[in-house]
Amino acid sequence: MKIVGITGGIGSGKTTVAKMFQDLGVPLYIADDRAKVLMNTSDIIKSKLTQLFGEQAYKDNKLNRPFLASKIFENADLLKQMNAIVHPEVGADFEQWKNKQDAAYVLKEAAIIFENNLADQYDFIITVVADLDQRIARVMKRDDTTEAKVMAIVKNQLSDEQKVKQSDFVIKNHDLDETERQVLDIHQQLLKTVDKK
Repeated sequence: MKIVGITGGIGSGKTTVAKMFQDLGVPLYIADDRAKVLMNTSDIIKSKLTQLFGEQAYKDNKLNRPFLASKIFENADLLKQMNAIVHPEVGADFEQWKNKQDAAYVLKEAAIIFENNLADQYDFIITVVADLDQRIARVMKRDDTTEAKVMAIVKNQLSDEQKVKQSDFVIKNHDLDETERQVLDIHQQLLKTVDKK
């Protein structure tokens, strides 16, 4: 079974694209969603995040997301330390999930594959790209946030150009009908490639 990564900058629409693959019958693992669950349920993560951020990291036994967001907002070092705690646990969770799947390939959606030098964990990588102004507008609407906060996240991620250079496939997500056509095309290419191996 092959592992296909799907990535892209914030607001690129990678989850929308990933779900199009899921509609074609591809098992889908969304790393950010699982990370949110594990940050609330894993005793290992809870203990380490409390050590890193203090008792305020959790409120009423739930992750204090606004507090953490305020701490890592412009502190790349704290963000790195948090990722170093969460990502290994998500990786182990993914392995358990993958072993239960029965498909030619599975899709793992993860925002920072290249930023964390994780490309070698995937057989193929798809990067979703969209115009920056479109991405900013999507995130501002989705998260009810400001342009400055979105740009702070964008600055912590590699540029589309840097990601595209390292990717096997690129999906330009501007028009949903066209995006669906690209998804179907890549899905068929992946099935052919996987069949040959």
